[in-house]
Amino acid sequence: MNSMIRKTAVAMTMLAASVVTTAPAMAAEYPHKTVTLITHSKAGGGTDIFLREMTKHLGKVMGANFVVENVRGGSGAKAMAKLATSPADGSIFYGTTPTFINTSLLSKPKYTYKNLEPVTNVFLDPQIVYVRSQSSFKNIKEVVAAAKKDALSVKFGVTTPGSLDRQVMEKFKSLTGVKSPVITHDGGGELLISVLNGTVSLGIGEIQELSGQLEAGKVRIITTYTKDRLKDFPDVMTAREQGIDLVINKFRGIAAPKGLPANIIAAWEKGIQDVLEVPAFKAWYSKSSLVPTYMNHDEYGKFINDFAEDQKEFFDKYNIKKKKKK
Repeated sequence: MNSMIRKTAVAMTMLAASVVTTAPAMAAEYPHKTVTLITHSKAGGGTDIFLREMTKHLGKVMGANFVVENVRGGSGAKAMAKLATSPADGSIFYGTTPTFINTSLLSKPKYTYKNLEPVTNVFLDPQIVYVRSQSSFKNIKEVVAAAKKDALSVKFGVTTPGSLDRQVMEKFKSLTGVKSPVITHDGGGELLISVLNGTVSLGIGEIQELSGQLEAGKVRIITTYTKDRLKDFPDVMTAREQGIDLVINKFRGIAAPKGLPANIIAAWEKGIQDVLEVPAFKAWYSKSSLVPTYMNHDEYGKFINDFAEDQKEFFDKYNIKKKKKK
């Protein structure tokens, strides 16, 4: 188990903008009536879904109206640029995932994670591997066997080039000896379509992106990159149980422009802790197999820096190179 995975395991124990919710008069006063949460995710992607669901309840907790805005392009580079050049006054934030670290390290954008202020973490998000219901694959061992027999017969689907699932595929290939093609997509929603129409053989994603299709029986989970089996999917074996030593958890948190005032940070620290206890939100994230992993401002800042250092080591070990600008 590499250091990135160990630190993540430790942490575990610890389309157009749309207005999502309006705060009631009894909520504590926040310095801004309207707050924008931006995401690099496409509509229907994991971060988009997470932010829109959370803000249904966060407005009541924090006393503000929340707007979710999709700022796409450059695997998160445009979203980071917008946040980094916005005022640090509590009016705008960003939904963080490992993508903003990976894009910073691999693409050399003008603004990187170092130009942003980590505010708080909310969840760790177990990654799963899924296929469409008509697929012959019942588990990941069958996928590996088929790919070794004929590499081109299996196409792996992932999200953006800077995503954690894309980088983890390099370790998967190293561990298994598989040399099949890896097809990137704009986000989880587009990847799901590719799995459903057979463009790719399987996809790597998160439960909340698939909930409707899982309930409808359109897709099946064939493994999880988790330490233990997911309680809502007890019959699905982990990758470890199938002989592949991969344990990965994707973080989901909040960042702001650099220099955010202490009172705004404190409001978000309290707001996130409170919203995680809201019964309706708790029911949603439990069903989505999201693991509540609150970290305050200081803890999250250290976590982000440690994660970035681990990713640098990861890229060196698996010879993942920075993209050359054309």
